[in-house]
Amino acid sequence: MMKVAADPYAFPYQRELTPRNTALIVIDVQIDFCDFGGYLDQKGFDISLTRTVIQPIKDLLTIARAKGFPIFHTREGHRSDLADLSEVKHWRSHRAGAEIGSEGPLGRILVRGEPGWQIVPELTPLPGEPVIDKPGNGAFYATDLDLLLQRIGVKNLVICGLTTAVCVHSTLREASDRGYDILLLEDCCAESDPRLHAAAIEMVKMEGGIFGTVGTSQAFISTVSSLPDVKGQPSELNRYVALS
Repeated sequence: MMKVAADPYAFPYQRELTPRNTALIVIDVQIDFCDFGGYLDQKGFDISLTRTVIQPIKDLLTIARAKGFPIFHTREGHRSDLADLSEVKHWRSHRAGAEIGSEGPLGRILVRGEPGWQIVPELTPLPGEPVIDKPGNGAFYATDLDLLLQRIGVKNLVICGLTTAVCVHSTLREASDRGYDILLLEDCCAESDPRLHAAAIEMVKMEGGIFGTVGTSQAFISTVSSLPDVKGQPSELNRYVALS
């Protein structure tokens, strides 16, 4: 039975790992979180830390695509009129020095359609890979992510992206409550503060894996490398999206 070596348990916990029951979710690897003048840079954080995820996620996407795993990308951002931005979130962002909706070097901060809101070019989604636009931290809040996952029979989620302690953790916690088994790839996640990253990783593993299990991209790649390639064959997800 194919499983990925992880801590505190091999993934998935019960079912065999296949492209039919497992999806990859790449969370918020956006220019606003990875480039000068973006949201995190405006808050005074070291973006070299968040940029470390780009290459390992690029390698991960290469094999996930080759093996036919469904892939979802997410972007955090708000309507241009900020109607979906709560008053308290707006206030918090202003207090942190990077007010959502304000003008910055990469356009209006965390506003849909602006340059900074886009996914980094190295990880551009391919046609047929859904992009989930979310107004909150978690990828399930005010989105159709769960609907799409249920539609194609996904039971297991491989999660990576930015940032570990905020949007990644918010997503995996809700996914756990919804009954998904979760593999968090620690080398494909990053934080503005390494201490927050380390703490967030440990929280997933506590109590025998209260939110899931933690592994590396290399462990995942090594495990699935023996699967046949599906190049030129649209995945079930891509066929569904094309017809919807």
